[in-house]
Amino acid sequence: MALYKHIRELWKKPKQNLKELWRERLIEWRREPVTVRIERPTRLDRARSLGYKAKQGIIIVRQRVIRGGRQRARITKGRRPKHYRRKEIIGKSYQWIAEERANKKYPNCEVLNSYWVAEDGKFRWFEIILVDKDHPAILKDKNYRWLSEFQHTRRVYRGLTAAGKRSRGTLTHKGKGAEKLRPSLRAKKGRAK
Repeated sequence: MALYKHIRELWKKPKQNLKELWRERLIEWRREPVTVRIERPTRLDRARSLGYKAKQGIIIVRQRVIRGGRQRARITKGRRPKHYRRKEIIGKSYQWIAEERANKKYPNCEVLNSYWVAEDGKFRWFEIILVDKDHPAILKDKNYRWLSEFQHTRRVYRGLTAAGKRSRGTLTHKGKGAEKLRPSLRAKKGRAK
């Protein structure tokens, strides 16, 4: 079995396959800050499949996101039934929120992609691949040069990463049967039938 395939098999059931290592990592990661820049990816196979290369201008960040629903502040005025709904429906995945927070910490970089690393009862951890779009090594590389173009700036905030597209509706579908899916399910409501 090849190395990456072996890593992929271990990560299918990490709690069972990496039992002791899993516990140690979570104990250590809970004590770390929310956003941590790391030297190399925890899941090398997943990072490589999403576009990571060990070269200058590409960094990996581990981002922690708190789990659970979000609540609005308690509304004291008005008596409409809508006011009593405390739960706030954001329509964003934890992964998309993690990408946005990592990009906020590193504003000169663009988010290439991200993947799940771990979770417990309180937190979820994602590793985000960030690319420094102005780095000379990135500008020379034809695989990453497109990130420095104007239309790809702040792509994570516009929902153009893979996690963002999944949260915006079924934008991953193409062709017949997907005519009303673009630009998003929310925008479809106002469109004529």
